[in-house]
Amino acid sequence: MDDLSDELPDSSPRFILLSYPMTMPSGRMSVPYVLLYYLPENCNPSLRMSYAGAVELMRSTAEVNRVIEISDATDLSDIEKRLGGED
Repeated sequence: MDDLSDELPDSSPRFILLSYPMTMPSGRMSVPYVLLYYLPENCNPSLRMSYAGAVELMRSTAEVNRVIEISDATDLSDIEKRLGGED
């Protein structure tokens, strides 16, 4: 996740498809397939609106069940907790 965090721009939104293997508290393996919607606070308002309007299209096209919105690259550090259902 650190590599991904380093690649995210400071002022441009991004859609990221993530398949992340993890062990659930019950001990079983899970590989959730989610859409990360990266929308930084200091993003250009027109880009913000364009990406906001495209979230559902990306969700249905990628056939993901869950969208997780993050506003800062450091939010990726707790992504496993959020994937485990502790939004």
